Amino acid sequence: MLTRLILTDFRNHADASIDVGGGFVVLSGDNGAGKTNVLEAVSLLAPGRGLRRAPLSDMVRQGGAGGFGVAATLAGDVRIGTGTQATAPERRIVRVNGATAPATALADWTSVLWLTPAMDRLFVEPASERRRFLDRLTLALAPGHAHHSARYDAAMRARNRLLGDDAPPDGEWLSALETAMAEHGAAIDAARAATVAQLAECTAIGSAGFGRAGLALASGSVPDLARALAEGRRRDAAAGRTLVGPHRDDLIVTHLDKQQAAALCSTGEQKVLLFGIVLAHAALVAERTDRAPILLLDEVAAHLDPSRRAALFAALAGLGQVWMTGTEAALFADLPGDATRLGVSGGTIAPGITPA
Repeated sequence: MLTRLILTDFRNHADASIDVGGGFVVLSGDNGAGKTNVLEAVSLLAPGRGLRRAPLSDMVRQGGAGGFGVAATLAGDVRIGTGTQATAPERRIVRVNGATAPATALADWTSVLWLTPAMDRLFVEPASERRRFLDRLTLALAPGHAHHSARYDAAMRARNRLLGDDAPPDGEWLSALETAMAEHGAAIDAARAATVAQLAECTAIGSAGFGRAGLALASGSVPDLARALAEGRRRDAAAGRTLVGPHRDDLIVTHLDKQQAAALCSTGEQKVLLFGIVLAHAALVAERTDRAPILLLDEVAAHLDPSRRAALFAALAGLGQVWMTGTEAALFADLPGDATRLGVSGGTIAPGITPA
Protein backbone atom coordinates (compact mmCIF):
# COMPACT_ATOMS: atom_id res chain seq x y z
CA MET A 1 0.00 0.00 0.00
CA LEU A 2 0.97 3.62 -0.39
CA THR A 3 1.79 5.61 2.73
CA ARG A 4 2.68 8.87 0.95
CA LEU A 5 1.96 10.27 -2.52
CA ILE A 6 3.74 13.29 -4.00
CA LEU A 7 2.63 15.01 -7.21
CA THR A 8 4.73 17.59 -9.04
CA ASP A 9 3.29 19.47 -12.02
CA PHE A 10 0.90 16.60 -12.69
CA ARG A 11 -2.32 17.63 -14.45
CA ASN A 12 -3.77 20.46 -12.32
CA HIS A 13 -1.67 19.62 -9.24
CA ALA A 14 1.40 21.86 -9.00
CA ASP A 15 2.83 20.48 -5.78
CA ALA A 16 0.87 18.08 -3.58
CA SER A 17 1.96 15.72 -0.82
CA ILE A 18 -0.48 13.52 1.09
CA ASP A 19 -0.09 10.85 3.75
CA VAL A 20 -2.64 8.03 3.65
CA GLY A 21 -3.59 4.99 5.66
CA GLY A 22 -3.96 1.40 4.61
CA GLY A 23 -7.73 1.14 4.27
CA PHE A 24 -10.11 3.57 2.58
CA VAL A 25 -8.87 6.79 0.99
CA VAL A 26 -11.70 9.15 -0.01
CA LEU A 27 -11.26 12.14 -2.32
CA SER A 28 -14.27 14.46 -2.45
CA GLY A 29 -14.79 17.71 -4.30
CA ASP A 30 -16.54 19.40 -7.19
CA ASN A 31 -16.34 18.17 -10.77
CA GLY A 32 -13.05 19.26 -12.33
CA ALA A 33 -11.31 19.72 -8.97
CA GLY A 34 -8.65 17.10 -9.76
CA LYS A 35 -9.92 13.97 -7.97
CA THR A 36 -9.56 11.64 -10.94
CA ASN A 37 -6.14 13.14 -11.63
CA VAL A 38 -4.97 11.79 -8.26
CA LEU A 39 -6.24 8.31 -9.14
CA GLU A 40 -4.51 8.54 -12.51
CA ALA A 41 -1.26 9.42 -10.76
CA VAL A 42 -1.54 6.32 -8.55
CA SER A 43 -2.34 4.18 -11.61
CA LEU A 44 0.98 5.24 -13.15
CA LEU A 45 2.78 3.51 -10.28
CA ALA A 46 2.17 0.25 -12.16
CA PRO A 47 3.19 -0.85 -15.67
CA GLY A 48 1.14 0.59 -18.50
CA ARG A 49 -0.25 3.96 -19.49
CA GLY A 50 -2.56 4.53 -16.54
CA LEU A 51 -6.31 4.60 -16.21
CA ARG A 52 -6.82 7.22 -18.94
CA ARG A 53 -4.22 5.77 -21.35
CA ALA A 54 -3.31 9.35 -22.19
CA PRO A 55 -0.08 10.58 -23.84
CA LEU A 56 2.52 11.47 -21.23
CA SER A 57 2.69 15.03 -22.55
CA ASP A 58 -1.00 15.50 -21.68
CA MET A 59 -0.23 14.84 -18.01
CA VAL A 60 2.10 17.84 -17.68
CA ARG A 61 0.56 20.78 -15.83
CA GLN A 62 -0.15 23.75 -18.05
CA GLY A 63 2.11 26.59 -17.03
CA GLY A 64 4.53 24.22 -15.32
CA ALA A 65 8.22 23.64 -15.95
CA GLY A 66 7.56 21.12 -18.71
CA GLY A 67 7.75 17.71 -17.04
CA PHE A 68 5.87 15.94 -14.27
CA GLY A 69 6.61 13.67 -11.35
CA VAL A 70 4.60 11.11 -9.39
CA ALA A 71 6.39 9.65 -6.38
CA ALA A 72 5.24 7.37 -3.60
CA THR A 73 6.47 5.71 -0.47
CA LEU A 74 5.19 2.19 0.07
CA ALA A 75 4.83 0.33 3.34
CA GLY A 76 8.32 -0.80 4.27
CA ASP A 77 9.82 2.51 3.10
CA VAL A 78 10.19 1.45 -0.53
CA ARG A 79 10.28 4.51 -2.79
CA ILE A 80 8.95 4.36 -6.34
CA GLY A 81 8.27 7.08 -8.85
CA THR A 82 7.68 7.94 -12.47
CA GLY A 83 7.53 11.02 -14.63
CA THR A 84 8.98 12.89 -17.57
CA GLN A 85 11.43 15.69 -18.26
CA ALA A 86 10.76 18.81 -20.31
CA THR A 87 13.41 17.79 -22.85
CA ALA A 88 11.70 14.43 -23.54
CA PRO A 89 7.97 14.80 -22.83
CA GLU A 90 7.03 11.32 -24.16
CA ARG A 91 9.89 9.40 -22.54
CA ARG A 92 8.78 7.86 -19.29
CA ILE A 93 11.29 7.60 -16.46
CA VAL A 94 10.82 5.08 -13.65
CA ARG A 95 12.84 4.87 -10.46
CA VAL A 96 12.79 2.36 -7.61
CA ASN A 97 14.63 3.40 -4.45
CA GLY A 98 16.45 6.06 -6.48
CA ALA A 99 17.69 3.72 -9.22
CA THR A 100 16.42 3.89 -12.79
CA ALA A 101 14.31 0.85 -13.69
CA PRO A 102 12.09 -0.35 -16.56
CA ALA A 103 8.37 0.34 -16.20
CA THR A 104 7.72 -3.41 -15.98
CA ALA A 105 9.66 -3.45 -12.67
CA LEU A 106 6.77 -1.59 -11.01
CA ALA A 107 4.77 -4.84 -11.12
CA ASP A 108 7.18 -6.25 -8.52
CA TRP A 109 6.05 -3.60 -6.01
CA THR A 110 2.42 -2.70 -6.67
CA SER A 111 -0.80 -4.35 -7.79
CA VAL A 112 -3.17 -1.65 -9.03
CA LEU A 113 -6.65 -2.13 -10.48
CA TRP A 114 -9.23 0.52 -11.33
CA LEU A 115 -12.83 1.09 -12.26
CA THR A 116 -13.84 4.30 -14.00
CA PRO A 117 -17.13 5.48 -15.52
CA ALA A 118 -15.60 4.89 -18.97
CA MET A 119 -15.39 1.17 -18.15
CA ASP A 120 -19.17 0.81 -17.77
CA ARG A 121 -19.24 -0.31 -21.42
CA LEU A 122 -16.40 -2.81 -21.04
CA PHE A 123 -18.49 -5.79 -22.14
CA VAL A 124 -19.67 -4.15 -25.37
CA GLU A 125 -16.37 -2.51 -26.29
CA PRO A 126 -13.86 -4.12 -28.69
CA ALA A 127 -11.93 -7.13 -27.39
CA SER A 128 -8.82 -4.98 -26.92
CA GLU A 129 -10.44 -3.22 -23.94
CA ARG A 130 -11.22 -6.52 -22.21
CA ARG A 131 -7.67 -7.75 -22.88
CA ARG A 132 -6.27 -4.68 -21.13
CA PHE A 133 -8.62 -5.30 -18.22
CA LEU A 134 -7.63 -8.96 -18.06
CA ASP A 135 -3.93 -8.09 -18.22
CA ARG A 136 -4.35 -5.77 -15.25
CA LEU A 137 -5.96 -8.63 -13.33
CA THR A 138 -3.18 -10.99 -14.41
CA LEU A 139 -0.37 -8.62 -13.43
CA ALA A 140 -1.51 -8.67 -9.82
CA LEU A 141 -1.08 -12.45 -9.71
CA ALA A 142 1.87 -12.84 -12.11
CA PRO A 143 4.17 -9.78 -12.14
CA GLY A 144 6.31 -11.38 -14.89
CA HIS A 145 3.34 -10.96 -17.23
CA ALA A 146 4.42 -7.36 -17.87
CA HIS A 147 7.82 -8.49 -19.19
CA HIS A 148 6.38 -11.11 -21.53
CA SER A 149 3.74 -8.69 -22.83
CA ALA A 150 6.32 -6.00 -23.55
CA ARG A 151 8.65 -8.43 -25.34
CA TYR A 152 5.83 -9.95 -27.37
CA ASP A 153 4.55 -6.54 -28.49
CA ALA A 154 8.04 -5.38 -29.44
CA ALA A 155 8.67 -8.50 -31.53
CA MET A 156 5.27 -8.22 -33.22
CA ARG A 157 5.82 -4.55 -34.12
CA ALA A 158 9.23 -5.39 -35.61
CA ARG A 159 7.73 -8.27 -37.62
CA ASN A 160 4.92 -6.08 -38.93
CA ARG A 161 7.44 -3.46 -40.06
CA LEU A 162 9.52 -6.06 -41.90
CA LEU A 163 6.48 -7.49 -43.64
CA GLY A 164 5.39 -4.00 -44.66
CA ASP A 165 8.72 -3.04 -46.26
CA ASP A 166 8.94 -2.86 -50.05
CA ALA A 167 12.18 -4.83 -50.03
CA PRO A 168 12.04 -8.62 -49.44
CA PRO A 169 12.25 -9.23 -45.69
CA ASP A 170 15.16 -11.02 -44.02
CA GLY A 171 13.88 -14.57 -43.49
CA GLU A 172 16.25 -15.36 -40.62
CA TRP A 173 15.31 -12.17 -38.77
CA LEU A 174 11.62 -12.92 -39.30
CA SER A 175 12.10 -16.43 -37.92
CA ALA A 176 13.87 -15.05 -34.85
CA LEU A 177 11.05 -12.59 -34.23
CA GLU A 178 8.40 -15.29 -34.69
CA THR A 179 10.23 -17.58 -32.28
CA ALA A 180 10.30 -14.78 -29.70
CA MET A 181 6.59 -14.13 -30.25
CA ALA A 182 5.83 -17.82 -29.75
CA GLU A 183 7.91 -18.00 -26.56
CA HIS A 184 6.48 -14.90 -24.93
CA GLY A 185 3.02 -15.56 -26.36
CA ALA A 186 2.88 -18.94 -24.66
CA ALA A 187 3.74 -17.32 -21.32
CA ILE A 188 1.07 -14.63 -21.88
CA ASP A 189 -1.65 -17.15 -22.65
CA ALA A 190 -0.68 -19.37 -19.73
CA ALA A 191 -0.80 -16.47 -17.26
CA ARG A 192 -4.12 -15.22 -18.60
CA ALA A 193 -5.65 -18.70 -18.55
CA ALA A 194 -4.51 -19.30 -14.97
CA THR A 195 -5.96 -15.95 -13.85
CA VAL A 196 -9.30 -16.62 -15.56
CA ALA A 197 -9.50 -20.13 -14.08
CA GLN A 198 -8.75 -18.96 -10.54
CA LEU A 199 -11.03 -15.96 -10.81
CA ALA A 200 -13.88 -17.99 -12.30
CA GLU A 201 -14.01 -20.10 -9.16
CA CYS A 202 -14.46 -16.97 -7.05
CA THR A 203 -16.91 -15.10 -9.27
CA ALA A 204 -19.13 -18.18 -9.62
CA ILE A 205 -19.78 -17.90 -5.88
CA GLY A 206 -20.53 -14.18 -6.00
CA SER A 207 -19.64 -11.39 -3.58
CA ALA A 208 -22.08 -9.44 -1.43
CA GLY A 209 -24.82 -9.56 -4.03
CA PHE A 210 -22.62 -8.14 -6.79
CA GLY A 211 -23.49 -10.67 -9.43
CA ARG A 212 -22.20 -14.13 -10.29
CA ALA A 213 -20.02 -13.87 -13.37
CA GLY A 214 -18.83 -16.76 -15.47
CA LEU A 215 -15.42 -16.13 -17.01
CA ALA A 216 -13.67 -17.79 -19.93
CA LEU A 217 -10.68 -17.02 -22.14
CA ALA A 218 -11.24 -17.04 -25.89
CA SER A 219 -7.72 -17.61 -27.21
CA GLY A 220 -6.56 -15.98 -30.41
CA SER A 221 -3.45 -18.15 -30.50
CA VAL A 222 -2.65 -21.65 -31.79
CA PRO A 223 -0.53 -24.51 -30.34
CA ASP A 224 2.42 -24.00 -32.75
CA LEU A 225 2.42 -20.22 -33.02
CA ALA A 226 5.88 -19.90 -34.60
CA ARG A 227 4.88 -22.18 -37.47
CA ALA A 228 1.53 -20.45 -37.94
CA LEU A 229 3.26 -17.07 -38.10
CA ALA A 230 5.79 -18.31 -40.65
CA GLU A 231 3.07 -19.81 -42.82
CA GLY A 232 0.96 -16.66 -42.55
CA ARG A 233 3.54 -14.07 -43.59
CA ARG A 234 1.95 -13.30 -46.95
CA ARG A 235 -1.51 -13.09 -45.38
CA ASP A 236 -0.31 -10.80 -42.59
CA ALA A 237 1.61 -8.61 -45.05
CA ALA A 238 -1.56 -8.12 -47.09
CA ALA A 239 -3.58 -7.34 -43.96
CA GLY A 240 -0.95 -4.99 -42.57
CA ARG A 241 -1.09 -6.69 -39.16
CA THR A 242 -0.57 -10.03 -37.43
CA LEU A 243 -3.79 -12.04 -37.51
CA VAL A 244 -3.01 -14.80 -35.02
CA GLY A 245 -1.59 -14.72 -31.51
CA PRO A 246 -2.48 -13.80 -27.91
CA HIS A 247 -2.96 -10.16 -28.96
CA ARG A 248 -6.32 -11.39 -30.27
CA ASP A 249 -7.46 -13.03 -27.01
CA ASP A 250 -10.78 -12.03 -25.50
CA LEU A 251 -12.32 -12.27 -22.03
CA ILE A 252 -15.81 -13.78 -22.23
CA VAL A 253 -18.13 -12.88 -19.34
CA THR A 254 -21.53 -14.43 -18.67
CA HIS A 255 -24.23 -13.50 -16.15
CA LEU A 256 -24.55 -16.92 -14.51
CA ASP A 257 -27.90 -16.34 -12.83
CA LYS A 258 -29.46 -15.34 -16.14
CA GLN A 259 -27.27 -17.55 -18.34
CA GLN A 260 -26.81 -14.56 -20.58
CA ALA A 261 -23.76 -12.97 -22.17
CA ALA A 262 -22.70 -9.85 -20.26
CA ALA A 263 -22.84 -7.84 -23.48
CA LEU A 264 -26.59 -8.51 -23.65
CA CYS A 265 -27.29 -7.52 -20.04
CA SER A 266 -28.58 -4.12 -18.98
CA THR A 267 -26.13 -1.35 -18.14
CA GLY A 268 -26.92 -1.78 -14.45
CA GLU A 269 -26.37 -5.54 -14.59
CA GLN A 270 -23.07 -5.04 -16.41
CA LYS A 271 -21.89 -2.63 -13.72
CA VAL A 272 -22.83 -5.10 -10.99
CA LEU A 273 -20.96 -7.91 -12.78
CA LEU A 274 -17.90 -5.67 -13.10
CA PHE A 275 -18.01 -4.87 -9.38
CA GLY A 276 -18.26 -8.59 -8.64
CA ILE A 277 -15.19 -9.38 -10.74
CA VAL A 278 -13.11 -6.64 -9.12
CA LEU A 279 -14.16 -7.65 -5.60
CA ALA A 280 -13.40 -11.31 -6.29
CA HIS A 281 -10.05 -10.41 -7.80
CA ALA A 282 -9.05 -8.27 -4.82
CA ALA A 283 -9.88 -11.13 -2.46
CA LEU A 284 -7.96 -13.57 -4.66
CA VAL A 285 -4.86 -11.36 -4.74
CA ALA A 286 -4.93 -10.93 -0.98
CA GLU A 287 -5.19 -14.71 -0.58
CA ARG A 288 -2.59 -15.78 -3.15
CA THR A 289 0.11 -13.12 -2.73
CA ASP A 290 1.87 -11.42 0.16
CA ARG A 291 0.51 -8.00 -0.70
CA ALA A 292 -2.97 -6.56 -0.93
CA PRO A 293 -4.01 -4.76 -4.12
CA ILE A 294 -4.56 -1.03 -4.52
CA LEU A 295 -8.07 -0.37 -5.87
CA LEU A 296 -8.95 2.90 -7.61
CA LEU A 297 -12.72 3.42 -7.83
CA ASP A 298 -13.70 6.61 -9.63
CA GLU A 299 -17.24 7.88 -8.93
CA VAL A 300 -18.52 4.41 -8.04
CA ALA A 301 -20.83 5.41 -5.18
CA ALA A 302 -22.92 8.10 -6.85
CA HIS A 303 -25.10 5.74 -8.89
CA LEU A 304 -25.68 3.12 -6.20
CA ASP A 305 -28.69 3.10 -3.91
CA PRO A 306 -27.89 3.30 -0.16
CA SER A 307 -28.23 -0.44 0.46
CA ARG A 308 -26.02 -1.41 -2.47
CA ARG A 309 -23.52 1.29 -1.49
CA ALA A 310 -23.35 -0.11 2.04
CA ALA A 311 -22.89 -3.61 0.62
CA LEU A 312 -20.03 -2.37 -1.57
CA PHE A 313 -18.25 -0.71 1.36
CA ALA A 314 -18.66 -3.85 3.46
CA ALA A 315 -17.28 -6.04 0.67
CA LEU A 316 -14.29 -3.72 0.15
CA ALA A 317 -13.34 -3.62 3.83
CA GLY A 318 -10.12 -5.52 4.40
CA LEU A 319 -9.35 -6.05 0.71
CA GLY A 320 -6.44 -3.63 0.62
CA GLN A 321 -6.04 0.07 0.04
CA VAL A 322 -9.15 1.45 -1.67
CA TRP A 323 -9.13 4.93 -3.23
CA MET A 324 -12.56 6.37 -4.04
CA THR A 325 -13.77 9.66 -5.45
CA GLY A 326 -17.10 11.44 -5.21
CA THR A 327 -18.55 14.92 -5.47
CA GLU A 328 -20.21 14.64 -2.07
CA ALA A 329 -18.42 13.60 1.10
CA ALA A 330 -21.77 12.43 2.51
CA LEU A 331 -21.73 9.48 0.09
CA PHE A 332 -18.95 7.99 2.21
CA ALA A 333 -20.42 8.65 5.64
CA ASP A 334 -20.78 4.92 6.36
CA LEU A 335 -17.07 4.19 5.96
CA PRO A 336 -14.98 3.26 9.02
CA GLY A 337 -13.71 6.08 11.18
CA ASP A 338 -10.07 5.42 10.27
CA ALA A 339 -10.66 6.17 6.57
CA THR A 340 -8.39 8.85 5.12
CA ARG A 341 -10.68 11.66 3.95
CA LEU A 342 -9.32 14.34 1.65
CA GLY A 343 -10.93 17.38 0.06
CA VAL A 344 -9.83 18.36 -3.44
CA SER A 345 -10.35 21.86 -4.82
CA GLY A 346 -8.64 23.65 -7.67
CA GLY A 347 -5.65 21.33 -7.68
CA THR A 348 -5.09 21.49 -3.92
CA ILE A 349 -5.57 18.56 -1.56
CA ALA A 350 -6.36 19.01 2.12
CA PRO A 351 -7.69 16.84 4.96
CA GLY A 352 -11.44 16.45 4.65
CA ILE A 353 -14.14 16.48 7.30
CA THR A 354 -15.78 13.26 8.40
CA PRO A 355 -19.53 13.56 7.67
CA ALA A 356 -21.73 13.58 10.77
